[in-house]
Amino acid sequence: MAKKDISKRALTLHKKLAGKLRIESAVKVKSRADLALIYTPGVAAVSTFVANRPAEARAYTMKGRTVAVVSDGSAVLGLGNIGPLGALPVMEGKSALFKTFAGVDAVPIVLSTQDPDHIVETVIAIAPGFGGINLEDIAAPKCFDIEQRLIEALDIPVMHDDQHGTAIVVLAGLINAAKVVKKDLNDCTAVVSGVGAAGVAVMKLLKRYAPRIAIIAVDSEGIVGRSRAYLNPVKQALLDTGVIAGDEAGSIADALEDADLFIGVSKPATVTAAMVRTMRKDPIVFAMANPTPEIMPDEAKRGGAKVIATGRSDFPNQINNSLAFPGIFRGALDHKVTRITDDMKLKAARAIASLVKRPTAARIVPDMFDKRVAPAVAKVVR
Repeated sequence: MAKKDISKRALTLHKKLAGKLRIESAVKVKSRADLALIYTPGVAAVSTFVANRPAEARAYTMKGRTVAVVSDGSAVLGLGNIGPLGALPVMEGKSALFKTFAGVDAVPIVLSTQDPDHIVETVIAIAPGFGGINLEDIAAPKCFDIEQRLIEALDIPVMHDDQHGTAIVVLAGLINAAKVVKKDLNDCTAVVSGVGAAGVAVMKLLKRYAPRIAIIAVDSEGIVGRSRAYLNPVKQALLDTGVIAGDEAGSIADALEDADLFIGVSKPATVTAAMVRTMRKDPIVFAMANPTPEIMPDEAKRGGAKVIATGRSDFPNQINNSLAFPGIFRGALDHKVTRITDDMKLKAARAIASLVKRPTAARIVPDMFDKRVAPAVAKVVR
């Protein structure tokens, strides 16, 4: 379907629906007796009980099954900083996917501030009503600080999905892509284009899974290395902790020479078929910039790419966060998890990868509508 046609139909649908979510009561109120139980005077007993036993709130209220999807609209999809109202349709969609794929009730919350301190204060203030916080479309580098501060302040799971949902699904795809090309990720060189929220999380999780892998990071100025005059604290930390190699310098073309795999979470049209040809035999190309990838699949194939993935639904191997976040929070709620750990992320990636029994170049991750995915992920988040 043409992009113009999709856009037109999406606008028509959203206007017709006036929003993608509805709030429905879990109980029917048909009589005064019903009213007395769910509201006054009966609810006073429940309120008193929960006030005296806060740990029971999950069992007696919606807290135990509800996630807040929070955004400041500063980094929405491929649209950039379009603010809270621009972010709202995306947060509604995210909430709809939570319900569809994992039965998790999610509430979209968009904030009229982009100040990190205000965001943290606001989320802490609303947190008592939720069993988890899904941060979404918050720009880097402030997203790292916001997430960490909320993790430390709250006793419920907090996850910035642009970071960790992406990293989990990318790793799942790479596990199976490596099987297709018969390579060990520990023996590979990876080039990651984009050192924002997704890129940083992908590199960190990939390094945890394959500690010996060599990772070269590339940003808008070229290879991120020690020879650069200035690096922000996030990039400097990647070097200092050994997540990325530090001695390289040059352009993305230089980085790709003799690399085994490319992971793009940056800008469209930054890689060419000629660059792919300089990579090692049977290269893996994950070009995930949306809506236009760093290199289109047909051009990557002309360059000799063996396994190709994108973030789009109109090509094979769509790397989509919906394979991860519904199951992550389903498991967190079911098992009363207070923090989503790196170990859980690794297990989630392995669980997703394991659902593709015989990976091929055209199928390295399960379909997002595969009903096995969310339960498989939820099972390992404990």
